[in-house]
Amino acid sequence: MPYICTIYRPMYGTNKFVSMGKIKENSTNNINKQYIQECDLSYAVCKIGGRWKLFILSKLRDETLRFSEIKRAIPGITERMLTLQLKELEKEGLVKRTVYAEVPPRVDYELTDIARELIPIWDALNTWGGKHRKFIEKQEDCRE
Repeated sequence: MPYICTIYRPMYGTNKFVSMGKIKENSTNNINKQYIQECDLSYAVCKIGGRWKLFILSKLRDETLRFSEIKRAIPGITERMLTLQLKELEKEGLVKRTVYAEVPPRVDYELTDIARELIPIWDALNTWGGKHRKFIEKQEDCRE
């Protein structure tokens, strides 16, 4: 079976490395990574996909918010998850984090220009979702 590479980890207390195993060329993770690299649509969906990212981005659509305001606006999200998601969105260039040198410290979050380009797409997806949901609900009503 073909392999892409062997993964090594450092052996504690030495300058030697130990093999952790090999990554298979056709492993699901590798195939997914390759697909995302080759398909722009998959890449885009990967950047905004997940349970919380669109919620967070939609809350920042019209205004700059502080962490606590975002948390209050999204029921069910934990502080840890919000922190992780905001860090990812910032790393991807979709959210701008501004720290003010005040006491107590103030941190604001806002959409970047790159994220603002997505607003018409979100609106179109929202419209599509509404139409699709109504269609499916009608189909389910007919079966009952």
